[in-house]
Amino acid sequence: LGQAFFSLSLGMGTMITYGSYISKSDNLVSSAGWVTFSDTFIALLAGLIIFPTLAFAHQPMDVGGFGLVFQVFPIIFSQIPGGYIFALLFFSLLCVAALTSTISLLEVPVAYLVDEREWSRKKAALIVGFLSFVIGVPAALSFGGMKIFTKIDFFGKFDFIFGNISLAVGALLICVFVGYVWGVKNAIKEIFSGNHKFKIKPLWVFSLKFLSPLAVIIILIFIKKLVSG
Repeated sequence: LGQAFFSLSLGMGTMITYGSYISKSDNLVSSAGWVTFSDTFIALLAGLIIFPTLAFAHQPMDVGGFGLVFQVFPIIFSQIPGGYIFALLFFSLLCVAALTSTISLLEVPVAYLVDEREWSRKKAALIVGFLSFVIGVPAALSFGGMKIFTKIDFFGKFDFIFGNISLAVGALLICVFVGYVWGVKNAIKEIFSGNHKFKIKPLWVFSLKFLSPLAVIIILIFIKKLVSG
């Protein structure tokens, strides 16, 4: 769930922030569809590459996240011809992906401070970036840097809270806000400004007001039972 929300930038305000920068005439339905399709296609393609590779290298199939990237992949790269080159390319691209994701996430609080608090963009970016760095230090040191951080496992707790719970709750609150506070009529008006043939309007409204919130609530309940059990 967390990966799905994160890869699509849902529940964190990123899409709302970047959506405020586009033109009124842009087709929101088409843009959202292409983003979702591309993200899902790349994820499936990655799965078709990763799972056979894990089987070839005799690695466990249930590994994921940090362990997959920084523990299993180096072993796999060491076992294939030209593995050092592939490892260099992979981790270089991973750094680029992490950097671009960080920039997009920082834009949310930076845009708020610039627009609502009238801060300069430089000041907002520096302060938000510094605070993010400080908050991330305990997670970065959870793998042996300092015993207290390793013992508490800040990385695991941050990953669970922000990667699973917060994004789902954020998406739930956005559904409630758009569906019941801001209003479906206003949302439809924005969609129609760039797309006058919104054929799935009834399905979208039903999903926004009922289906999506219910699905997120069920998943959150399942996560709670999984943790407590």
